[in-house]
Amino acid sequence: MSEEKIIVGISQGDINGIGLEVIIKSLLDPTIFDLCTPIVFGSNKTASFHRKALGIEDFSFNQIKEPSEANHKRANIINVYEEDVNIELGKQTEAGGKYALKSLEAAAYALAQGKVNVLVTAPINKENIQSPDFNFPGHTEYLESKFGDGKSLMFLVSDNLRVAVATGHIPVTQVAAALTPEKINAKLKALYNSLVNDFNITKPKIAVLGLNPHAGDNGVIGNEEKNIIIPAINKAKEEGILAYGPYPADGFFGNKTYEQFDAVLAMYHDQGLVPFKTIAFNNGVNFTAGLPVVRTSPDHGTAYDIAGKNKASEESFRKAIYMAIDIYRNRKENKINSANPLKISIPKRDRDRDFTKF
Repeated sequence: MSEEKIIVGISQGDINGIGLEVIIKSLLDPTIFDLCTPIVFGSNKTASFHRKALGIEDFSFNQIKEPSEANHKRANIINVYEEDVNIELGKQTEAGGKYALKSLEAAAYALAQGKVNVLVTAPINKENIQSPDFNFPGHTEYLESKFGDGKSLMFLVSDNLRVAVATGHIPVTQVAAALTPEKINAKLKALYNSLVNDFNITKPKIAVLGLNPHAGDNGVIGNEEKNIIIPAINKAKEEGILAYGPYPADGFFGNKTYEQFDAVLAMYHDQGLVPFKTIAFNNGVNFTAGLPVVRTSPDHGTAYDIAGKNKASEESFRKAIYMAIDIYRNRKENKINSANPLKISIPKRDRDRDFTKF
């Protein structure tokens, strides 16, 4: 019996960046259609511009109007806008943000309706996408507003390193004030649940980083460890979560202590993402954990400096597709395994979702 074909919704990202390049390159490999049915939400005209700029001839999208029309052996595209667009490769423009948002909204709506199983997002520019309809620091917060009710977790994953962050896209000056024992404990729970349900890891071990240099040196360089982080770790342990720390971030990564753990919870964005990208850049995936839906993305940005030059690696985007498929299957399998064996019932994909948010 063959495995279920997963329908992968893909948002095109900034039209002036490398999003469509890594999408097209990922879909050039026909073996991907054995695992999934990809549907890009964007524009065939925009995609053709990028294909020609890259000099790729033996590729075309199958144009459809609805996900139900998808060809399971082809790369599909749904036009979410028909107008001609002024594409300026490598430049930050108003159009780049406008059409990135059109694509993202359409793909997220299809996900909410259950017309696609998972969402993979190409990079956006966090400045030019801002509008009355997108007042968020990034994809994570936008999708959290649609699906998560404040409970998402930014989670960077590679073959040998998994790093989540307690605070996401906020200024460094606001990090300490944003941390509370309750918030860190909630992030530890979300991380633990993701490791168990999304990655099938039994009794995962989680390392927690300190906020201050040397993890505060017992209060000499700050009290956040004593007053906030350690109480959160102790609470997690009481709840059966194997959490350890807090560890000084520099020595933790410098000595490869992370190899002893299944995941790491960093206190702020760069504390976690700088070492992650140093160790696993172009091989990592950004996964929004803690949501009832599956969303992944590559671990890089729009890369304007190489847009249209056929220099971008599709490795991270391809891994994002594969990881979304794996997580979807793991969740479905775990739901079946945890159900009453006499009354197994898999709920519809759109059950319990709040459609009023779209």
